Amino acid sequence: MKKVLIISASPRKDGNSDLLAQAFAKGAKEAGNEVTTVRLAEKKINYCLACYYCADHNGHCIQKDDAEAIVNQMKEADVIVFATPTYFYSMAGQLKVFIDRTVKDYLSIKDKTFYYLITSWDPEPKHIEKVVESIRGFTLDCCEGAIEGGILLATNVTKKGEIVSSDYLQKAQKMGKNI
Repeated sequence: MKKVLIISASPRKDGNSDLLAQAFAKGAKEAGNEVTTVRLAEKKINYCLACYYCADHNGHCIQKDDAEAIVNQMKEADVIVFATPTYFYSMAGQLKVFIDRTVKDYLSIKDKTFYYLITSWDPEPKHIEKVVESIRGFTLDCCEGAIEGGILLATNVTKKGEIVSSDYLQKAQKMGKNI
């Protein structure tokens, strides 16, 4: 059994990337894994202040919000899934702000398997590769021992729930089942 942490950056509950996260979770649970999903839109996460208070206070942030608890969940997880819509060919701001808040602990997020679930209105998967590269700037470049378990680029979905009429949810569920 693996501990799976899914971080959904969708601002819309049951939006397309949020539905992908739910499908992945369903598959991972079916395979007998322990799954926790965090919806960033439901959390209070402030911007990093670059004050480095954390450096002098045993890694604790001066800001008292939800970021530290989620980072601690990342340290405990075996598998971390980022689900995000594409905004201007990058990840959703909610996810970027959260990733910035790992500054005090990113060196402790070791030996994780990462999955990316990315939605976009754009029909061309090659355009969404920019989102993958921006996430890799954190996962593969900063998290020691990180590996990619899988990437799902769900293209050509715009309206809330539109993804239901595609095969992307089945692909996400299968991906979750195969971790």
